[in-house]
Amino acid sequence: MKGNRILYFLLLLAGFLSAGCKNVLDIDSTRTVGEKNMWNTLEDTRAALLGTYSLTRAALVDNNAFWIYGDVRTGEFSSPTRQDLKAVINNDLNASYPVLDAMSNWRRWYAVINSANIFLERVRDVKIADPRYTENNMTVDIAQIRFLRAFAYFYMVRIWGDVPFIITSHDGSFENKPREDKDKVMVWAEQEILKAAADLPYKYSANDIQQPGRYYNEDENRWNGVLARKLTAYAILTHIAAWQGNYPDVAAYSKFVVDNYNKGGNSYISTDELCSSGGFFNAKKYNHLFGFNFDYGHQDGSFTGHLEELTLAEPLVNKSLPDIFMTKDSILSIFNEENDERFHLDTLGRPGAERYFSNFNGKYPIFSKVKVIMDGTTDPSFRLFASAVVFTRLEDITLLRAEALAVLGENQGAIDNLNTIRQLRKLKAYDAVVNGDLLSAIFHERQRELMGEGHRWYDLVRYNRLRPRNQKFIDLIARNGIYWPLSTTILGQNPALQQNSYWK
Repeated sequence: MKGNRILYFLLLLAGFLSAGCKNVLDIDSTRTVGEKNMWNTLEDTRAALLGTYSLTRAALVDNNAFWIYGDVRTGEFSSPTRQDLKAVINNDLNASYPVLDAMSNWRRWYAVINSANIFLERVRDVKIADPRYTENNMTVDIAQIRFLRAFAYFYMVRIWGDVPFIITSHDGSFENKPREDKDKVMVWAEQEILKAAADLPYKYSANDIQQPGRYYNEDENRWNGVLARKLTAYAILTHIAAWQGNYPDVAAYSKFVVDNYNKGGNSYISTDELCSSGGFFNAKKYNHLFGFNFDYGHQDGSFTGHLEELTLAEPLVNKSLPDIFMTKDSILSIFNEENDERFHLDTLGRPGAERYFSNFNGKYPIFSKVKVIMDGTTDPSFRLFASAVVFTRLEDITLLRAEALAVLGENQGAIDNLNTIRQLRKLKAYDAVVNGDLLSAIFHERQRELMGEGHRWYDLVRYNRLRPRNQKFIDLIARNGIYWPLSTTILGQNPALQQNSYWK
């Protein structure tokens, strides 16, 4: 029954998706969802809440967008056969390929926003109609929905820059709306998440003072790593501040996470856990500060929407060539320190650790850091994947904290945070003589630690803003070429929109 309600809610939004965000409202909502069987019971709010999470996950993984935006565009991976991925690698984002056109279309993200807007407009109807729906339940639900809506805007701003700003639901009568200044949208998103953070618990169904009792009558394990929590909010606030170049706030938000991670059931993870088939990326975990699982036990595995679809090939799965791979020279330039548990060569030039890369001596080294096949099997005859998409984790926030402290001149604190990660991976402590400039060493460590997790493109943008030495990249930033073009479909449907200047 619960699954049917979630499906029903998603179907209510199908029209919005198929419309491709044709137009957007600038008027007060008259409550779009008028069905008598919706917005009457707490089962309805649960379905709508989880439906919004599902839409967010879909927006991230559709066409493997999360990894193509964040990892493929950097040019550090190569593609042996796929011309569309070669176009992304070459920054030819206007090339005529279905994947690129779909990734230039923000309709999935506006489906998330519309879902959130409807929820916020209708949730109090349930509070009135169903005495089981408590004030606390509603407060926590609203906090999550506000968080998801703000996250959607943050994510879109990083991809497209200026975006239309909509905080009321459409209801069948549309009005075209121009793009809002990206800086204003980011300020709003930050304030929304701060408000949400005040009402979010560290854990659900765990007697947290902000969410006592059983959340939706489920135990703690049901919600473990599934829902946005207080630490989730501060982790995303850290990312927002970093993208804005507001490093005092990066330091403050990240400090909250590293000072309180034990309260949220988080911990630093070993290299074996990070890279094993049944480890970090398998199922749901508190260590996913913000992630979306594909639980194979719930028949949630899929052939697409996973990093493995792009990276794995024989001998790990029955696929002759990977869609993307990293050349041996690139691997060795990145993993250039001895005893690195993620990857290194021994004194005889043989791989001494192959957790990140398999088949190193073959023609195509296989990036196998993430390899959740089914429920953790190693049977290469299957290509059904169940890995979670993880937006951020504790190691990511620790390195963002190191970055902020280095920029602010608090070098010892930056070194301490950098060494937290280096020691996890069995590297020697940072040494300026060996590892060079502190800030560059931090970004190098982010490159290694977070490879394949959708961060690298945004890291390169931040690094080149801080160290403007690569003239080609600086020109890209100055001309707004760091953003994606808008789909011609979107432009044709809304004359109030203009193409990003770089792509005209």
